[in-house]
Amino acid sequence: MSYILKSSNIMPKFGIGTWRMGENENKSSVEINAVYYALKNGVRLIDTAEMYGEGGAEIIVGEALKKANVDRKELFIASKVYPHNAGRDNLFTSLKKSLSRLGLDYLDMYLLHWRGRVPLRETVECMEEAKKEGLIKDWGVSNFDIDDMKELESIKNGDKCNVNQVLYHLASRGVDFDLASYLLERNIVLMAYCPLAQAGNLGNDILNNSVIKNIAKKHNATSSQIALAFIMYFDKRVPIPKSSSEKHILENINSQNIILDKEDIELLNKEFPKSNRKMPLDIV
Repeated sequence: MSYILKSSNIMPKFGIGTWRMGENENKSSVEINAVYYALKNGVRLIDTAEMYGEGGAEIIVGEALKKANVDRKELFIASKVYPHNAGRDNLFTSLKKSLSRLGLDYLDMYLLHWRGRVPLRETVECMEEAKKEGLIKDWGVSNFDIDDMKELESIKNGDKCNVNQVLYHLASRGVDFDLASYLLERNIVLMAYCPLAQAGNLGNDILNNSVIKNIAKKHNATSSQIALAFIMYFDKRVPIPKSSSEKHILENINSQNIILDKEDIELLNKEFPKSNRKMPLDIV
């Protein structure tokens, strides 16, 4: 299952994230095996960043890719550049370091992690040059709200942005007020990080919610699978859950097989209503 991007390149509808990986050498083998397990079970989209473990997560992904030996053409690897590295002085150095850690010749998607002091025009120029040099296939942004997107699109080649990665899950639906529809109208994929609200009590509140549990029972599924299926119900939305547990990884992968119906969506919308006013973008 995949989407055709504005660039005509193909992006899988589901992937895995690697936030918090590569931070502890004692966990390296477990983390490498987790990414490897996902790859061996059909996952082709992997999201990472130079910030994660200060490059450690990219090393983890690189080792897993080497171990899995999947045809490069089947893979969709995304990484992100620090805002302070997103200018002409540093972007190409950062990009080449990411590629080296990953053991790759190019990235399928390169994202600006969040807005910084480097002018967007300069970042876009560098992204387009990186495409011409064959270092990346496409580029996008992360943690951009609607005003940021409008400013981006006013810049020359700003409309070449293919992805906006934002925090999105059932209990955090601020983007549904205006940003999500804005992206969809422009054929920009919404990559959802923290799709299970993994951070602490909020995640538990979602997974233990009675409405979600009842829908899960109806589909012979888990609460996590329903939370992911909800995101994938909508066009051009790609969840990237992170897990080091093989059981949970397989569970997340199989969420792609769950097709929610209109009644399910109505119940979830009632229990977790989308915002009826503009909210600040949730970021972690």
